[in-house]
Amino acid sequence: MFTIPGPGKYVREVELLNEIGAYIQGFGNSALMIGGQTALSKVQSVITASLEKQGIENKGFTWYGGECSWAKVEELRAIVQEKKPEVLVAVGGGKAIDTVKAVAFAENLPLVAVPTIAATCAPATPIAIMYDDEGTFIEISHRSKAPNVVLVDTKIIREAPYRFLVAGIGDTLAKWFESSVSVKKSQPTALNQSAVRLAEGLYQMLLEKGPSAIETIKQGKIDAAVNDVIDSIILISGSVSGYGGDDCRTAAAHAIYSGLTIFPEVHDTYHGEIVAFGILSQLVLEGKSEEEIRELISFYQKVELPYTLEDMAITELSAEEWERLGTVTVGIEDMDNMPFAVTPEMVVHAIQGADAIGKKVKQL
Repeated sequence: MFTIPGPGKYVREVELLNEIGAYIQGFGNSALMIGGQTALSKVQSVITASLEKQGIENKGFTWYGGECSWAKVEELRAIVQEKKPEVLVAVGGGKAIDTVKAVAFAENLPLVAVPTIAATCAPATPIAIMYDDEGTFIEISHRSKAPNVVLVDTKIIREAPYRFLVAGIGDTLAKWFESSVSVKKSQPTALNQSAVRLAEGLYQMLLEKGPSAIETIKQGKIDAAVNDVIDSIILISGSVSGYGGDDCRTAAAHAIYSGLTIFPEVHDTYHGEIVAFGILSQLVLEGKSEEEIRELISFYQKVELPYTLEDMAITELSAEEWERLGTVTVGIEDMDNMPFAVTPEMVVHAIQGADAIGKKVKQL
């Protein structure tokens, strides 16, 4: 039995980045920061000052390339090999951090993750979600390093648009809906059963604290509810995957997310927002009642998650596009985690069914 339950250490504090140099110092005497352009601009001055304070050589701040693709990974590897840092620091959102996780794995370097938004569990997992250079999903890769340390500066999270936290809630909700079905294909173990119970607890906690956390973050504030939601999105959600391993992986909701990324119009919709719609579609696929789906939509309304295709800028699809969507989606490996065989026609029916229920709710 082998599992990587999560990062080596997780720290969450206000203005934590003032101390990042001390954390990096435990792994090496030089660091290269790689991340998103906006994210790097937000943290460059404070990280620079902290590195100077600790006497750590600053190897610079490098843009990750804009997409988590193998081409970008190879470009960054060349930069790493030229600059020769002893530590890599991943800064930004899920795609940026996943890209650097793949680079750290390939170069066998210590990794410090600095999420500047709480939108996915990427900072706390050993896997990387890979796309092509145009942003279409291609694979879940295990050629990725779990960060040695995750540093969550809640001042930075608070200053980000609140919609990122909304997306994080959507992505984290999926842990329960997907792990509870994917685990059905496996023999019960202490690990996978604990993972599912943890996922259910996450779901209940988000139902309870999610709306309050969104209202608080909108006001530019941090309170206990916000902290709980941040920890749930980044760390605890990642722990579900860590404990459950391949028994508790993503399923139809993420497969539908990946299928929908073939349409360029959804690329302005965040990962967790699309996944949230994928959850509704998965519930239709499972034959859940309209009443149960409407109940979840009522929560979506409270936290501003999308629940129709139009919410994600998809206004009309041709018959050929529907056919392509169904075919692509069943080819995504996440769909193999469903406890029954899924056809392209079933996917199309599920997505159209979820959209129809969402539209009816909007008319009320």
